[in-house]
Amino acid sequence: MKSPTRVAPPSALHHLLFLACAAFGLAADAGFKPLFNGRDLTGWDGNPQLWSVRDGAITGVTSGPEALTYNQFLIWRGGAVQDFELRARVKQSGNNTGIQYRSRELPNIGPWSVGGYQCDIHPLAANNAMLYDEQGRGIVAQNGQSVIVDPQGTKWLAVERPPVEVDVAQWHEYTIIAQGNRVIHKVDGQVTAELTDFDEQGRSTHGVLAFQIHRGPAMNVQIKDVRLKTLPPTPPKAFDASDIPSTAKKIERPGAGQNKDKAGKAGKNAKNAAPKKAASARRAAEPFVAAAAPAAEKPTRQTEVGPEIGENKATPISRIKALDGFNVELLYSVPGKTQGSWVNLCVDPKGRIIASDQYGGLYRFTPPAAGQRLEPSAVEKLPVNIRAVNGMAFAFGALYVGVNDYENEIPSGLYRITDSDGDDQPDKVELLRAIEARGDHGIHAVVPTPDGKGLYLVCGNGSKTTKFAPTSPMPANWGEDHLLPRMPDGRGFMRDTLAPGGIIYKVTPDGKTFEIFSSGYRNIFDAALNRDGELFTYDADMEYDFNTSWYRPTRINHVTSGSEYGWRNGAGKRPPFYPDNLPPVIDIGPGSPTGTTFGYGAKFPVKYQNALFILDWSWGKLHAIHLEPS
Repeated sequence: MKSPTRVAPPSALHHLLFLACAAFGLAADAGFKPLFNGRDLTGWDGNPQLWSVRDGAITGVTSGPEALTYNQFLIWRGGAVQDFELRARVKQSGNNTGIQYRSRELPNIGPWSVGGYQCDIHPLAANNAMLYDEQGRGIVAQNGQSVIVDPQGTKWLAVERPPVEVDVAQWHEYTIIAQGNRVIHKVDGQVTAELTDFDEQGRSTHGVLAFQIHRGPAMNVQIKDVRLKTLPPTPPKAFDASDIPSTAKKIERPGAGQNKDKAGKAGKNAKNAAPKKAASARRAAEPFVAAAAPAAEKPTRQTEVGPEIGENKATPISRIKALDGFNVELLYSVPGKTQGSWVNLCVDPKGRIIASDQYGGLYRFTPPAAGQRLEPSAVEKLPVNIRAVNGMAFAFGALYVGVNDYENEIPSGLYRITDSDGDDQPDKVELLRAIEARGDHGIHAVVPTPDGKGLYLVCGNGSKTTKFAPTSPMPANWGEDHLLPRMPDGRGFMRDTLAPGGIIYKVTPDGKTFEIFSSGYRNIFDAALNRDGELFTYDADMEYDFNTSWYRPTRINHVTSGSEYGWRNGAGKRPPFYPDNLPPVIDIGPGSPTGTTFGYGAKFPVKYQNALFILDWSWGKLHAIHLEPS
């Protein structure tokens, strides 16, 4: 008779597995010490009005734009850090935050102010877990970059890889490893940014550790499982010309302002502080531009305009040609020096008009009676911390805005603005979804959906495709299919921008769910619904494509669920007869599309009361499109 095989009871197996797992965990955490006890802020120093412990996590909260005039920090008082590995689990919403290390306190700016190396925690993928020099050199290495800074402070891109993408509103582990003059950032164990810093004047080899709370829109950040391992001191490596690979490319920032802080306000202790008029280096939604040879500095936008002389005023009525039956009145000539350039209008529930400045904030006024001018004193600047609004719509008890910030002072994307205290002054700003965008081809109109349950967000092809729900009616199988090699624009314009191009998203009111409703556009700015709830948009042409077989004029498109309109990079644009994209309703010709609206309710001649009106910026034209059902 065979002896039975002896088997350990389940409880013993569980015990052995537990011990094995515990031993593995101890090995993985060997040398780390906790910096946060999970109960209170012992060992940490920060503004008690901003920082507390909630649900076992360090928690920083701001109520909105008025809460802070400068970025503040929760500083660890356990001593300076030099060579170390730090791990912390973080989630944040509403703005952005960061982990400071090897940093210095800046009491001349204010209490709990810090400058130096930062591991950024940001909703834009390119900026998340990048290496930013707070109150110093600005962006040093973005997510997906390995950078070498030479002794003269010049940045060289040695390696570039796809950025690590995560949802910063969820818990993720951020790791910082600093040894000598080499620094590595990671998210969930994946390397995001690497730096070898030979700039003795700009770098730091030791300093304080701190967590950031950012001025601007209301935000919430939570931090837990903060652990620090001290590494053996490593002297900075001396520079040798061979340290810069022959394949490395010099990094040129598009625009000036590399030494400005994240909010676009010149840092008081910034090395070689940037001119006051320079654009912020902090909000670079578009990556650094790598160039093999030095390039001339791109001029920044002129921030002031002169008095109303020459063409710096509204076009005189005498120069506007209108059809019979139409009457043109000049209501207001916007003073550029004080109110900027108005690029978008919408009507609030009380019948007042909200106007947005392309580079500034919002204005409000009640439209005057017919035949009367709008008095300058009747124009009110709204005290809400928002800028660069390109699209607006009142819905669900709030003002939803599409921000396309050319100067990257705040993240581009979809925001919700409300009046929190009922005083008829909007004061609460919420970032619902940050979307990377660049130039004029970014985030544009917001249009309520006809079923009253959501919003359409209109985006040009300069906006990066954001995370979208699997319920999207648009299949994500777009591609750049070519029988012959791809031929991008010969002048290099947006040659790195590929399908799906411009997108119209369908968004839930809370901003959490984005569906791709339609795609394949070049640069759509606006969209309008007809009485049947059908959506129409006016898409741009590519003027550099004139006289080529792939030139597509500006055109009206009927935006149906799941539709594809065939924009592709360079010569790859799909002609209207291709079966896998829809043709336009009508081609218009060369131009620059802006606003669209139907003439419902307007006191126009009868023929035009049902027309779709479209505006062309480049030729200064207003077209009427008479649609017929088919």
